Amino acid sequence: MSRAVRLTRLLQLLRRHRRPVAGQVLAETLGISLRTLYRDIDTLRAQGADLRGEAGVGYQLVPGDVLPPMTLPPVEVDALVLGLRWVAARTEPGLADAARDALARIAHVLPAARREALRDSGLRVGPSRNAAKVPPACLQMVREAVGAQQRLRFAYEDAQGRRSERVVWPFALGYFDEAQVLAAWCEGREDFRHFRLDRIRQIRTLAEGYRVPRATLLRQWQKAQGIAPDWLDRS
Repeated sequence: MSRAVRLTRLLQLLRRHRRPVAGQVLAETLGISLRTLYRDIDTLRAQGADLRGEAGVGYQLVPGDVLPPMTLPPVEVDALVLGLRWVAARTEPGLADAARDALARIAHVLPAARREALRDSGLRVGPSRNAAKVPPACLQMVREAVGAQQRLRFAYEDAQGRRSERVVWPFALGYFDEAQVLAAWCEGREDFRHFRLDRIRQIRTLAEGYRVPRATLLRQWQKAQGIAPDWLDRS
């Protein structure tokens, strides 16, 4: 493993943890000695990485934009292209534009060879023929309510066409090939419920948001549903 690749891997390991990681754990994962790890930590700090911690305590990378552009391996370029193209093709205009802007921003800071690989990628997202049509304004309202922890009121029609009035605390929005599904705490049912956006009618946000942290609701829902947290949720 070259030193440049090792430094990149070390950064990736640190990004995956929100709490300090013991130097011994980092060294063993990378297959290097502690002495080499300490030198790599010093190198990254000299390059502008905000690395907190010390030997015997552990190390933590503080998020920020101070790191210089790093070379992405081809497989990571492919993952970025495919993921952002999926967002651009399958979401409402606001989020789709953000995905295209993010792809352009990433291309701008990549070295020339990687930039060409990103722009010339053969990975494409095909049309979704089975996706239920949801008005873009509704999709955007729900997505923004999830981010702002804003309560929603709407009428909901179930699969049998029965309508009910709901006030919910939205905390997650799932994009599936056939539909977009809102996960929320329902005040009327006093439990977690799932709502297909194509069955939501007369939706509006309420002035008073919900006070339980969205992260708390998300973890309680994951536990109740038996869903393992993804890597962003892990310490």
